[in-house]
Amino acid sequence: MSVTRKDKYSKGVFIVLVFLLGLFSCSKDDDPVIADEEKTPFTLRQPTFFPKAVESAVDPKTGLPSNPLTKAGVELGRRLFFDPILSANKQVSCGSCHHQGKAFSDGLAITTAGVSGKPLERHSPTLINLAWTDKGFFWDGGSTNLESQAFGPLTHVDEMGMYLPVLVERLLADATYVELFLKAFGELPSEHRTAMALSQFQRILVSADTPYDLYRRGEQPDALSADQLRGLSLVRQKCGSCHAGELFTDNSFHNNGIDDDFGDGSHEGIYWGRYRITYNPLDLGAFKTPTLRNVMVSAPYMHDGRFKTIDEVLNHYRFGIKDTPVTVAVLYQNGEQVGIPMTDREAEDIKAFLNALTDDKFLNNREFSNPFN
Repeated sequence: MSVTRKDKYSKGVFIVLVFLLGLFSCSKDDDPVIADEEKTPFTLRQPTFFPKAVESAVDPKTGLPSNPLTKAGVELGRRLFFDPILSANKQVSCGSCHHQGKAFSDGLAITTAGVSGKPLERHSPTLINLAWTDKGFFWDGGSTNLESQAFGPLTHVDEMGMYLPVLVERLLADATYVELFLKAFGELPSEHRTAMALSQFQRILVSADTPYDLYRRGEQPDALSADQLRGLSLVRQKCGSCHAGELFTDNSFHNNGIDDDFGDGSHEGIYWGRYRITYNPLDLGAFKTPTLRNVMVSAPYMHDGRFKTIDEVLNHYRFGIKDTPVTVAVLYQNGEQVGIPMTDREAEDIKAFLNALTDDKFLNNREFSNPFN
């Protein structure tokens, strides 16, 4: 006899109800599930010199964060992030394309790790200091906050390919997840609460313990070498308009002159950039400025991973920028000629400084690692 999706759902709900009856039959003193300590707020780290974090979207009714961090919510999000149960074939997790040791990128120009096995259109971005992202997520800013961002890869046919009602069925049928959702939200698993938990975990991925940070905070005045100090000055001078401040990104979108042909729309994800969201002609080919933090462990580079090394990136800005009507104005640093003037020595100093933006503590922090390992 065939089993319908409705039958499977009913069976899952029955299992949950049995679990809950047993759960709430415990005395209040013995109840291990919704203990007060599980609702303890998680204090987001606010590094010295960083701007104020954008902790979550604000509830318009209360004026308070709609998804405040809690220890239980963060831990649930961490588990979900690394669990392939979120994908249609139960083989792909968020962690499949976002590896901690690569600053939560994947080291590939374009991945084929999704459920379809087809090449995606864009390079997997790093996941660093997302609590300070205030201008949109994805390479084109197509999502306004971390909570909504989660639904993109979850439902994309070539990424995780998940039908959200099926995801909820799976989570409801898993006693461990039922318990964890109750601890985090006091409610059963749902699509919305799944996205909330994922965003809580990603929001705490703070990187601020590089040699540069130790120097900047005065903790190790000699943390930077002479060539790295020269490189720091050069980055601020030549790259700081876009790779700005302590985040080393303005979190905005620019056309950096890597293309002068934006196609016919058949591959808009590759060429159109921010334009596919705003339909503002000035946004054609404009992509999000990635942070320079951990840049030396997150190759290849650009939204399509076309540059394999930092040398290729620097050479692009020195010699290879395409002069188009939408190329960002700050790249015209050589009079009226497009390009960033840079000697070989200066390029080497910049590379030296970029090494000082590698955060080994972040790359190896067990709080961010796969809980299934």
